[in-house]
Amino acid sequence: MAKKVTKAIFPVAGLGTRFLPATKSVPKEIMTLVDRPLVQYAIDEARAAGIKEFIFVTSRGKGALEDYFDHSPVLEQELRSKGKTELMEILKSTNMDSGAIAYIRQHKALGLGHAVWCARRLIGNEPFAVMLPDDVIAADKPCLQQMIEAYNETGGNMVAAMEVDPEKSSSYGMLDIDEGQTDGELVKVKGMVEKPKAEDAPSNLAVIGRYILSPNVLKNLNQLKSGSGGEIQLTDAIAAELTQGNDVYGYRFKGQRFDCGSKSGFLQATVSFGLAREELRDDLRAYLQDIMQGETAAQ
Repeated sequence: MAKKVTKAIFPVAGLGTRFLPATKSVPKEIMTLVDRPLVQYAIDEARAAGIKEFIFVTSRGKGALEDYFDHSPVLEQELRSKGKTELMEILKSTNMDSGAIAYIRQHKALGLGHAVWCARRLIGNEPFAVMLPDDVIAADKPCLQQMIEAYNETGGNMVAAMEVDPEKSSSYGMLDIDEGQTDGELVKVKGMVEKPKAEDAPSNLAVIGRYILSPNVLKNLNQLKSGSGGEIQLTDAIAAELTQGNDVYGYRFKGQRFDCGSKSGFLQATVSFGLAREELRDDLRAYLQDIMQGETAAQ
């Protein structure tokens, strides 16, 4: 049986330049999707999957992100005195227990692989998850929970995978899988290519921001030099597992992924999550219909 996964790394050191000027003073990870910061969606997903230790790899200027998880006695007292118990419960869900959360600094922007490597001493010799808060996944059963349930049967390493159009291959790590593995949730990986051209992509299965990894991946990162884009690529360290005879699986999750690292993806997620909220659905749908009717009339 695979060893239980209880630790997760959240790489949040990026500057969020695609969202300037907002990210000049607000870390991208606490920009709000409807009424919750992006990072809260990732935390909730990790908790549902049984994660107990949360490791954030940060950089300078992320103080507001760290403050978000602290208790707020003044605000709590204000809500309590006004009898706003529902808001109190929402606020409590954002608090993290003492010792459950740790912050590690990534002093140089050397890529995702380097960010994960920065947390190596807190991981030790245990399997661990990596979650990228930019990737928000709407699913009946949280994506990481789906993956951990599959991992408990397989062990090894596992990456979340989804099909993408060939022209988008250059934006992802792409999986090389055995022919005939076109059905089913789990695929056996025989190779990985970081951001290939469309004609060089080994399949249409792309890796997105959920991973369950063996501690051996951290040893592989120790040996790596900079790869694609001059950065230390996590994909390369996972691919090294294959050359060492260790298993790597791709998991086709059930759910819809939104790339909230892009403006268009963030807007799409806002609309989708807004329509999913009972108290917002009717007004938002009516507004969107009015907009679409207006555009049709103008044409």
